[in-house]
Amino acid sequence: MQSPGELRWPEGKRGCMALAFDLDGPTGDAMLNGSIWSSPEYFTFGSYGPFRALGRLLDLLQDFQLPATFFVPAWVVEHWPEQCRAIVEQGHEVAFHGYRHESFFALSPDEQHAVMAKSAEIFQRYLGITARGFRTPSGDWHASTPEVLKAAGVLYSSSMRGDDRPYCIEVAGFPPLVEIPGKWEMDDYASLAYTRNPDFPKGGDRTASYALTLDNWQREFDGAMDEGLCLTTLFHPKISGQPGRILLLEKFFAHMTSRDDVWFARCDAVAEWYMQECQHAG
Repeated sequence: MQSPGELRWPEGKRGCMALAFDLDGPTGDAMLNGSIWSSPEYFTFGSYGPFRALGRLLDLLQDFQLPATFFVPAWVVEHWPEQCRAIVEQGHEVAFHGYRHESFFALSPDEQHAVMAKSAEIFQRYLGITARGFRTPSGDWHASTPEVLKAAGVLYSSSMRGDDRPYCIEVAGFPPLVEIPGKWEMDDYASLAYTRNPDFPKGGDRTASYALTLDNWQREFDGAMDEGLCLTTLFHPKISGQPGRILLLEKFFAHMTSRDDVWFARCDAVAEWYMQECQHAG
């Protein structure tokens, strides 16, 4: 197989940018333990993402003609089907992100299979698609998860941190699982989220300077592109899709598109291309 250091991106581009957003809505720990049903403030904080922020973000992506991948819990698709269909209709990718944003590392293999099967059925029923990608909702996974994903027909994951280029995870009895690794520095929760209860991220009771956040993102992007790497994001519409923060994204998108040496692609396109390159090299 081809060494990651030898990657040459399509169209002669120097680096690859795979924009990705986690449309979590109000799913997550508070929903799983039931506390969200007695916390209207937190429920509305989450539902703001698909209800209001998503449309603003889709408009911005259209303005810049940028493709993106949206990792969406199937529960969100069930409750905001029209908004989620708009993602597909505008040419973006919708991929797996659990049913209610479960912690996959805490689920048995059978439970993981059940979540994947339920999510696949919902995606097909409401969106008419067969998803090919997955991002772990918990930031980690069980040792059995790669096999569960391949059994569900998943081509790639964007969950781990093992490189700054795509790489393959070998799975017995299946073709490899392509991993498109991310980094927490490109997660908008780390700098822009403010929630009083639940306290998430833990201790994250202040937002960072928007100017410094933009500078950080731009430096991460330029560093990755200059070295010919692949960068993806862990952005959340309910966080960075708010009015003041969408201006930050607008400036970030303008900075990214000012370069002519970047291949902008959905995660599924990156994974497909990487598998073809590996096959040609192997």
